[in-house]
Amino acid sequence: MVGMSQLQQRMPYTTAFPDALGTGIIIRSAQPISPSMKQDLQTFINEYDATLSRFRSDSLVGRMAAANCGGTYEFPDWALPLFHLYDALHTASRGAIDPCVGEDLTRLGYGADMTFTVEPDAREYTGSIHGRPTWRNDVERHGTTLVTQRAVHLDFGACGKGYLVDLLARRLRENIGGTGSIEGIGSTGNEWLIDAGGDMAINGSDAAQPVSIGMEDPDDTSNAIGIAHMSHGSFCASAPSRRHWGAAYELHHLLNAIDGLPARGVAATWVAVSTSDETDGSPATGARPGTAPNTAPGDTAPGSTPEVARTAALANRPGVSTGTPTDTAADATFTAFPTAAADGLATALFVTEPDRLAQYFTFSCALLTPDRRAMMDSGFPGRFLTA
Repeated sequence: MVGMSQLQQRMPYTTAFPDALGTGIIIRSAQPISPSMKQDLQTFINEYDATLSRFRSDSLVGRMAAANCGGTYEFPDWALPLFHLYDALHTASRGAIDPCVGEDLTRLGYGADMTFTVEPDAREYTGSIHGRPTWRNDVERHGTTLVTQRAVHLDFGACGKGYLVDLLARRLRENIGGTGSIEGIGSTGNEWLIDAGGDMAINGSDAAQPVSIGMEDPDDTSNAIGIAHMSHGSFCASAPSRRHWGAAYELHHLLNAIDGLPARGVAATWVAVSTSDETDGSPATGARPGTAPNTAPGDTAPGSTPEVARTAALANRPGVSTGTPTDTAADATFTAFPTAAADGLATALFVTEPDRLAQYFTFSCALLTPDRRAMMDSGFPGRFLTA
């Protein structure tokens, strides 16, 4: 396993983009990133934000939200796979994941003005059940051209950070090496890790020396309640703990698009999408099908409670499902953009059953409920720490 000191030795170079997407992006690499390469990455980050940010009135998404009579909007070519992924998530979640939730978030106080004050009549308008526009019915798409008939407030937050990570990873592969499959990883000189506020793409060189990732406790963000290990792939987490308002997490950004209200049944999720064969369900990375996840005696998490120890495998799933894609485009997108997929699935698990999502995507996951019940796929590359 690779701890922080070893990670710094293997990937001693750090390139930071502190203002990217509001959370910042850090790239660790075995080789230095040249000033021209860093500028190229920054330029693309700026373009990405100017296209998709719902917090900017001058962005393409911002202009769509302000167009009461709708319009025709040409998005860059790089946006097409993102649209395909949302098509798949919308289908897999039965409409509970929908980028049109931007309107709901604004009504609940999480808009561009950041008032965090709920509109008095918000509950009468939030969600598709109250006539809010939907991705399927109110956004006509022709490739990367979106056509609307009324104002549509898009929010690509479910997959947005992960998708940007994947696009940056492509640029890194072109410049300092690394591939999307373990056979081509090659030397340690091509190692790198991209971290966008906990959404990670990892390009390691040795499956026997994976990177260790702490699984943050949603009730205490200074504490880890689990640990995961990956050498090559994508790892994303989601929880309302860092983006909530109102008393006792009453309101947060993880909405069910059907009623437009914050999801309540899940406290935190973690999703791994391996781009190698490292997530194989062996005892080293998780539990065998039908058993509790691997927990070594003596593993403890400071501040953890006995409830965290009540782990269980998720519905006898082996973790890496067969995955039935919604269509060819969605399947290709999942393969080519694993961090976006992991990011979207980490959100979808708040509003959709894991087994339902496993019918469409290949992934492994762990989740924690509000009453501190911890569940984990047998193929998840990690474990919960127990008292």
